[in-house]
Amino acid sequence: MNLPKIINIQKYSIHDGNGIRTTIFFKGCPLSCLWCHNPESQNYSEELMYNEEKCTGCMACIDSCPQRAISKEEKCVVTDKIKCDLCKECIDYCVNNAREIVGKEYTVAQLVKEAEKDRMFYEESSGGITLSGGEVMTQNMDYIEELLKKLKKKGYNIAIDTCGQAPYENYNRILKYVDTFLYDIKLMDNEKHIKYIGKSNNLILENLKKLSEAGANINIRIPLVEGVNADDESIEELIKFLKNNINVHKINLLPYHNTGKSKYERLQKVYEGVNFEAPSKERMETVKGKFEKAGFINIKIGG
Repeated sequence: MNLPKIINIQKYSIHDGNGIRTTIFFKGCPLSCLWCHNPESQNYSEELMYNEEKCTGCMACIDSCPQRAISKEEKCVVTDKIKCDLCKECIDYCVNNAREIVGKEYTVAQLVKEAEKDRMFYEESSGGITLSGGEVMTQNMDYIEELLKKLKKKGYNIAIDTCGQAPYENYNRILKYVDTFLYDIKLMDNEKHIKYIGKSNNLILENLKKLSEAGANINIRIPLVEGVNADDESIEELIKFLKNNINVHKINLLPYHNTGKSKYERLQKVYEGVNFEAPSKERMETVKGKFEKAGFINIKIGG
């Protein structure tokens, strides 16, 4: 079986569903949000990350690279991604741990074993396991279904954090194992969605409708960015869509943050969200009030 790559197994997570949870982050996403705070999760393959702050310029990585893909520029080293074949030799020679490979393969049994380590916390807090990303629903679905079957057999509460950009058949296949879908919506305006998110929102909205019609428990998560989707028109369009089409259990309003900016530098990528800003606290409260006025009752600012 083709094994997906995992970028992180986060313990004691309290923002990815009810109670205390273990959140498993899968690598690979079909979207490319300009403000993405986990850029290492976008590519489905392994990637090299380099932390300049940890680097002392010892040049051991340069000398160790069989492909001669690493060179020194001013105070840091640069890796030629075309030459680099991720052989990991430089990782072994970096005594300061400034270099790392992101993306590790786990068998289903290994992931279940990791999840089981915190069973006590799940039982005491009504928590469980959350599969996140990247995008879970674009991974190898044989693998995902087997993982969910084994977790569910052990009685764990299961949540899936999804952007919605995946074939609906993938969702339908695992519906019976999932207690909650944490479903992201960014924009109703399709042109703006393509501009800021990289893809049309047609499939995302259609999948959300189908999940609602199938009786899925849905928590809507809305990242809000000033100048992009925090204006009255964007909010009112979203409220209208949800009210007319979706049976919503809960809504999380998530103010923009740039905590992932440094990761772009470590991946030798450009962060295109540098000019984005978070809505003010007052604006976030105003947006919350609009949802409350429309009849939504379970609304939270933050995760």
